Amino acid sequence: MSTESVQLRSSNAERERVATILRAAAADGLLTLEEADERLAIVYASQYRDELTPVTADLPAAGRHLLTNTPEERAARRSGLIWHGAVVAVIAALLVAAWAASDAPFFWPIWPIGFLLFTVFAHARRLNRPWAGPPWAGPPWAGRPPWAGRF
Repeated sequence: MSTESVQLRSSNAERERVATILRAAAADGLLTLEEADERLAIVYASQYRDELTPVTADLPAAGRHLLTNTPEERAARRSGLIWHGAVVAVIAALLVAAWAASDAPFFWPIWPIGFLLFTVFAHARRLNRPWAGPPWAGPPWAGRPPWAGRF
């Protein structure tokens, strides 16, 4: 076996992802139209993953945060919220059915249902702030916290 590094081929999906980052960077004013056109030509002519990395290397966070505001990403986040709400509704219905079948003197499912509704509202709140993580994490452009590992 040789010690040379093996180059991996890039897929169409990977090239489209980088192209989407470049289009968003041009729309945000991070790249001029000429720079974006040159880089898009490089992306679509690339065959290997190593050729895609330098195209977005000079963008903040390699342009990954630019993907969060694309229409496709917003639609995916909305559909995730719909699925979350549907799962909570099914679980709530099962809890109410269990309460109705039991002889409990009070409506005990209110506590788990309340918690589940809280998770749906938190999920909906994050739709407009996709970068929002834990309060101590901050936005993606703030960099990694000093205690974060290198994984």
